[in-house]
Amino acid sequence: RGSHKWFYMGACRIMYKNYNDYLANKKTLSMEEMQEIHQEILNEIQGDEEAEVLYEELLSVGNKYAALRTGWTLLSREEKMEKDFGRTSCHNSLITHFNMLARYMRQQGKNTKWREELGYEEEDRYNRKKIGDFACYLAFVNGINSR
Repeated sequence: RGSHKWFYMGACRIMYKNYNDYLANKKTLSMEEMQEIHQEILNEIQGDEEAEVLYEELLSVGNKYAALRTGWTLLSREEKMEKDFGRTSCHNSLITHFNMLARYMRQQGKNTKWREELGYEEEDRYNRKKIGDFACYLAFVNGINSR
């Protein structure tokens, strides 16, 4: 269909998608929106040692989550069932770390508009996916800056 590429690997059929396919989903963030949110966070944590520690912890969990997520489409159904609990647990931890950073920043009187922009899963279940998307963006940025 459209820009999708199909690859046959044994009995598995893997679909490769592009960035425009991602944008067609509900509750997505464009690269520009993710850049803006990321810059908002960086501007607010700069020079605050505690905020920087919380951000580094967020990045650590985000990198773990991004690694799980990027490999997900390559797993067999059995492997997904085996790893699903761990992935969910990591995603929950990721959300907790976003909340911890935002809570601390609010206590310090700093701008946390970015947390509202990511949304809360209690308000809309797709916000959970959006938070995961943003974690993948953070892993991407850190990955390409680690050259």
